[in-house]
Amino acid sequence: LSIHSRLFGKVNVTFCILVKQLSMVNVVVCLVAYHIFFMLFVWSYWKTIFTLPMNPSKEFHLSYSDKESLEREPRGESQQEVLRRAAKDLPIYTRTMSGAIRYCDRCHLVKPDRCHHCSVCDKCILKMDHHCPWVNNCVGFSNYKFFLLFLAYSLLYCLFIAATDLQYFIKFWTNGLPDTQAKFHIMFLFFAAAMFSVSLSSLFGYHCWLVSKNKSTLEVFRAPIFRHRTDKNGFSLGFSKNLRQVFGDEKKYWLLPVFSSLGDGCSFPTCLVNQDPEQASTPGGLNSTSKNENHLFPAKPLRDSQSHLLTDTPSWSETSAKAEKGKVGMSNPALTMENET
Repeated sequence: LSIHSRLFGKVNVTFCILVKQLSMVNVVVCLVAYHIFFMLFVWSYWKTIFTLPMNPSKEFHLSYSDKESLEREPRGESQQEVLRRAAKDLPIYTRTMSGAIRYCDRCHLVKPDRCHHCSVCDKCILKMDHHCPWVNNCVGFSNYKFFLLFLAYSLLYCLFIAATDLQYFIKFWTNGLPDTQAKFHIMFLFFAAAMFSVSLSSLFGYHCWLVSKNKSTLEVFRAPIFRHRTDKNGFSLGFSKNLRQVFGDEKKYWLLPVFSSLGDGCSFPTCLVNQDPEQASTPGGLNSTSKNENHLFPAKPLRDSQSHLLTDTPSWSETSAKAEKGKVGMSNPALTMENET
């Protein structure tokens, strides 16, 4: 009996030591995970706030002579003729609801595609999504990836806090906690984390849907108007390419708040339907026999990184591009810009 009692005592002590070690491991794992989520959350939040929104390049600003001509001409078709001359070599394919050139009379520039004027910042923002009061900054081309990561890591941060606080929150209602002020802190922490998790999950899910469709918040409320007609999916290239346009080609940077988006923010690949004669001709081999077939169209010579989005389309040689240019004339903006680079 004494031998059995001593053996049982040793097993009990060993079990207690294992439980203590296991709890210590859990504490270490929770602390490491907490600080990883916290650091990524702060990093992405910082980048979203302090990354300056990108503005249209100088080629979209009117020259001094064009400004004078625009001021002299009465409003109407004569002003549009001045804007058409200024925009004929620019990669612009969207129009106003009346079919006119999109012009900002405050910034005195021809608006690039997906560019909008922010009334809060009082400037035109490339691929503007919205002006966010939570970060006191415009969310656009330069910081949209950071904004998405900020939503993702803040959601993970709140979910982690709610999950680790849940057992103590249950003990609060079952009177399993010591009667101190700390139990009210536990209750407040759980409610705050849970409520922020609900709101962040809906907002993050909405922006994930926007990325999958290659849309901005403004484009959801007002679909982009191309020369041929309104096309709510005009910039969508498919889920994979839409994702890479925001996060880039190198997957090692996707989860880090470092800039890796493709393109320059002034021009975007488009998926045009029923292309009209005024628009640039498509490369050889892309002409569809069916009028309703979608085809990819490079709106402008893109940087090498963004040109990967169009790799599934047959490329055309410089000689064939020049031949097309001779047929269409210098009014063909896409081929003109193509041969300039």
